[in-house]
Amino acid sequence: MNKTLPAILGSVALLAAPAFADKASVLDTYADIAEAKYADSLTTAQALLDAVNALTSNPSAEALQTAKAAWIASRVPYQQTEVYRFGNAIVDDWEGKVNAWPLDEGLIDYVDAAYGGATDENAYAVLNVVANPSFTLSGSTIDAGKITPALLEGQLHEADGVESNVATGYHAIEFLLWGQDLNGHGAGAGARPWTDYATDAECTNGNCDRRGDYLTAATELLVSDLAWMADQWKDGGAARAAVMENEDAGISTILTGMGSLSYGEQAGERMRLGVMLNDPEEEHDCFSDNTHNSHFFDALGIRNVYLGSYTSIDGTVVSGASLSSLVAAADNAVDAELRAKLDTTMLEMSEMKTAAEAGFAYDSMLERGNEAGEALIMGAVDALVDQTRSIERAVATLGVGQIEFEGSDSLDNPNAVFQ
Repeated sequence: MNKTLPAILGSVALLAAPAFADKASVLDTYADIAEAKYADSLTTAQALLDAVNALTSNPSAEALQTAKAAWIASRVPYQQTEVYRFGNAIVDDWEGKVNAWPLDEGLIDYVDAAYGGATDENAYAVLNVVANPSFTLSGSTIDAGKITPALLEGQLHEADGVESNVATGYHAIEFLLWGQDLNGHGAGAGARPWTDYATDAECTNGNCDRRGDYLTAATELLVSDLAWMADQWKDGGAARAAVMENEDAGISTILTGMGSLSYGEQAGERMRLGVMLNDPEEEHDCFSDNTHNSHFFDALGIRNVYLGSYTSIDGTVVSGASLSSLVAAADNAVDAELRAKLDTTMLEMSEMKTAAEAGFAYDSMLERGNEAGEALIMGAVDALVDQTRSIERAVATLGVGQIEFEGSDSLDNPNAVFQ
C-alpha cells in the first residue's frame, strides 16, 4: 500500500525544524507545549465530568455513551503528555494518580466470577468498594459510607502498598464506564449497561447510587489533579522552573523522556510484552478497546516535542525553537535521521490505528498465531526501538552527558518474562 505521512495523519502536519538553536528558547518551547497539553487535558477532563454528572443525574443509554465518548476524547491530549515523564520528577511523582495500570478492578466494583478472588499478591483484589460501605483495610476499619475523592486518594489508591490497587485516574473511570471486557481475543469492548447507574427499580447489579458516587468522585479527582499539573507548567510553576534551571540538564530531561517512553515504556512494557504473553489484559485501555489510540498519541507526543510544535484541541498551534533545530545545528544528518525515524513510527502507528478502527481490535491482534496482528504491533515496536537508537545518537551529538533510558525485560531480557 502506498502511503504518505500527511495523508495518514490528516491534520498532523509534517513539520520542518524552525531555524533556531538556542537552548533556553528550546526549553521555553518545551515548557509552553507542556502547559498547552496539560491545559487541554484539563479541559477535556472537565467535559468528561460534565458528561458523568449528566449520566448520574439522569441515567440513560445515551448519557452513558456520551460519557464514554468524552473519556476517549480526554485521552487524546493526555497521552501526548506522557513524553514529559521519566525526566521530570514532578511529573513522575504525580503520574501514578492519573494513569496507573494495570488495575485489579475488583477493588472498585463487581466483576465476573471467572475473575477469581483475593490472592497472595493482593488481598483486596475483589474488595468491591461500591458494594461495601465499611470494610477492613490493612487492619483498620474504613468508613466508606460516603465515597469521596479524599477516600479514593487517601485510603484506597495503592492500598496496602499494592500497585494494582488502582482506585483513581483514567483507568478506574474507564472501568466504571465500560465494565470488564469479557470477550478475550474476540471482538467487543466492555458492555456495562446504563442501568448500572439507574436510581430506581431499573438498577442492575446493585448499589447504583454508590457506583455513581464513585464515578463522580474519581472524575472530580482527575480534574483537580490535572488542574494542579497544568499550574506547574505556567509561568512561575515548579515544573517549568525546574526544567529551566540548568540548560544542559533541561535538554537531558527532554531526551530522557523521549527515549524512555519510546523504548522501555511503550515499545517494551505496553506493546512487546503483550505480544509475548498473547494476553488481552496487557492492553493499556483494556476496558474500552481504545489502546490503539493511546499508543498512537503517545508516539505523537514524542514527535511533537522533538519538532517543537503541538496542535491544541482548539486548533491553536503552540510552537517555537525545537530540539530538532538544536540537533541540526550540531549535526544536520543526525537530525534528518531522527525526524525520518519519527515519521516512520507514526506511519506504523497509523497503520495499526486504521486497522483497529476498521474492526481489527487490538486485543484480537494479540491472539497467539494471529500473524497479521503481530505484524501490525511489532511494526510499531520495531520503529520505536529504531527511533530510540537515533535519539541516542542525538544525545551523543549534543554532548549533554550519559543518559540512561528506561528498559524492559521484554526487549532486554525476554527469557525473564517467563520466569
